[in-house]
Amino acid sequence: MNNYIEKNRASWNSRTEYHVNSDFYNLPAFLKGASSLSDMELAALGDPKGKSVLHLQCHFGMDSISIARLGAEVTGADLSDKAIEKAKELSVQTNAAAHFVCCDLYELPQHLNKQFDMVFTSCGAIGWLPDLDKWAKVIAHFLKPGGKLVFVEFHPVVWMFDNDFTKIDYSYFNVEDIEETTSGTYADKDAPITTETVSWNHPLTDVMQGLLRNGMELLDFKEYDYSPYNCFNNTVEISPKKFRIKGMEGKLPMMYSIVAVKK
Repeated sequence: MNNYIEKNRASWNSRTEYHVNSDFYNLPAFLKGASSLSDMELAALGDPKGKSVLHLQCHFGMDSISIARLGAEVTGADLSDKAIEKAKELSVQTNAAAHFVCCDLYELPQHLNKQFDMVFTSCGAIGWLPDLDKWAKVIAHFLKPGGKLVFVEFHPVVWMFDNDFTKIDYSYFNVEDIEETTSGTYADKDAPITTETVSWNHPLTDVMQGLLRNGMELLDFKEYDYSPYNCFNNTVEISPKKFRIKGMEGKLPMMYSIVAVKK
């Protein structure tokens, strides 16, 4: 596990170019003004106009810039230098009030010295982190008293299954690191890349207890039986931008959202 950061950074660096050019991210539409945020993210965010927002694990910045377009001043952070390079480029291209920092999430307090009205993190983020108590500490560190965490994530039940959702392969609980070698990437399954990754399954308990132990108060918690992104195998689109697993429609929790406030 010692080199998990370098393995994951290399994986995201090699994926970034394919993500930028993928139909999944649809950068041309985004550059014309389309928001990359899902309805569930927008609902949890509320109105961020005039707020300072820290976006953790921001990839190449589309969501950060989408929040900035709503009137916020955004700082995005990610461990992939290739992704942050692209985020900075997009920020200039879109003339957005968004700035970007490249570092591992746990080291962010050494790279950024300010507090924010809001911390935002979303979709496929915490699985790359081994320790959610440390994650929650970083969130609490950067929030002003009374500041708000907006967190939208894939449900841990989804990560129990094999890639084709035919059987349960992994524990619901965070019992071990999951080392995988995969070809392609969720945004472009035919991308000619093979990457090694290290990830973790985090039950809802880890998320909630991490936040509660670090001075956060839960205001809202929701679960959803669909994904707004077509990033899994064997999906059916039940309505625009709502995807479920074929044969398990409406039976699986696929997403959840949390809004919490720093006491």
